[in-house]
Amino acid sequence: MNLSNLTPAEGSVHNDNFRRGRGHGSGNGKTAGKGHKGQKARSGAPRPGFEGGQMPLYRRLPKRGFKNRNTKDIVGINVSALDRFEDGAVVTVESLLDAGIIKNPRDGVKILGNGELSKKLTVKANAFSESAKAKIEAAGGTIEVI
Repeated sequence: MNLSNLTPAEGSVHNDNFRRGRGHGSGNGKTAGKGHKGQKARSGAPRPGFEGGQMPLYRRLPKRGFKNRNTKDIVGINVSALDRFEDGAVVTVESLLDAGIIKNPRDGVKILGNGELSKKLTVKANAFSESAKAKIEAAGGTIEVI
């Protein structure tokens, strides 16, 4: 058995556009899969997570720490990753995406100073660490904050 030939069990996968409540000939008429009577059979059934007036789990559990709503998700790239570009190339966020170095730039890209750089590059990114700045300029390249 391989992962490539796994299939769901017969009858376990249903189509989402199945029309419920369209007569008993459809196999899902009359109560339309809601059973007989009760709160969940009626319209206006309680929202997900409602526990019948008991304090719900999401309110019983303690909340810890501070969640900053304005935080930025910055992607860090080391200088060693830039060594795959040709000498004299202009490295931008788009070229990093094309090269497969980053998958999603999120809120910005920061160049970090881990590793060595042997090529003269013009690097355009949102932020640079001091060591990355020094290594790029020592290799003869230039940096540009966008």
